[in-house]
Amino acid sequence: MISTLGNKMLQSLWMTWEAVFELITPLRSVYQSQFGICKVVVRTHRGTSIRCEDGTYIHKGDYVCEIHLDNREVLELSRSVGADRAALVTARRLRDALKQVGHAVNTNPELAKVKALTGITLLHRGITYGLGFELHPLETKWMQRVSTIYLRLLLRMLNPEGAKRLKQQRSKLVPKMLMMSRATLMDRYVNRVKE
Repeated sequence: MISTLGNKMLQSLWMTWEAVFELITPLRSVYQSQFGICKVVVRTHRGTSIRCEDGTYIHKGDYVCEIHLDNREVLELSRSVGADRAALVTARRLRDALKQVGHAVNTNPELAKVKALTGITLLHRGITYGLGFELHPLETKWMQRVSTIYLRLLLRMLNPEGAKRLKQQRSKLVPKMLMMSRATLMDRYVNRVKE
């Protein structure tokens, strides 16, 4: 009982921190919006050039659309249907959100310069196969360390089995950068829908 109450308190604190962070986000972005279970933030790419599998290059200064799961919604799902079922529902809602993002990138003048979708995650094995993202290593050791700490803590907060999972699969839970070029997004989520 105490551990459950303590966990809920920690989750509430985490959600408060995320709300504060959302107030800061507009300062580092040129556009932000919500599409279903995803929050998107458009910013300029600041790292080295990245080559996507379809030949698209993302250079420093190019616009990219960061995809962030709405952790409040994920937490509510986890509480209401359990962690395993929540993962399946989240994947389905993420696919629906990507269709909405694809439509917006295709029609919204504010997103006309976006060259790729990007994100960072620990849980990347199912995402690349099922949703069309490709994996890239994080650019610096510093970024890898910070992302690892943050995302493992997030997994522990949002998933009741998170602590157990971290102990059992620690070596596999390494953050990766997800990337999907604009062309791949259009082909997978916009053009196929029209056919």
